[in-house]
Amino acid sequence: MDGDKEFPTICGTGTEDYFCGSYCFENQDTGEYQEYNTPFAGLPQIIRPDGHYQSQQRFGMYRWHIPDPIRFEEDLKVTIQALGWRSGGRYLPLQDDIASVAYWYQTEPHNKFPALPDKDYLEIQ
Repeated sequence: MDGDKEFPTICGTGTEDYFCGSYCFENQDTGEYQEYNTPFAGLPQIIRPDGHYQSQQRFGMYRWHIPDPIRFEEDLKVTIQALGWRSGGRYLPLQDDIASVAYWYQTEPHNKFPALPDKDYLEIQ
């Protein structure tokens, strides 16, 4: 944010903490993922595989920075690290498909925004 180079201004501990559902969003009674909603963060959507197609679980999550805004003047870059676990407690770098949207207040006048990448650039292979 605002010129960060090697180290970020803000660094979190993972998606569970960021979306306010620590410890893997688990329902302690069932041992399964549990949907939840709060005014500023939640996991309202869990798409579980139905056994018909080979697929993985999918999640829809949100986080609104209303009570804790992220203030910046010139630039902001957000990176989410995706790690799993290998046997023996070793990290497993994942290749998750993560999509996001960000909103901000824009003062006028402003410079022209750069062109967005085309759909082929965004395709995951």
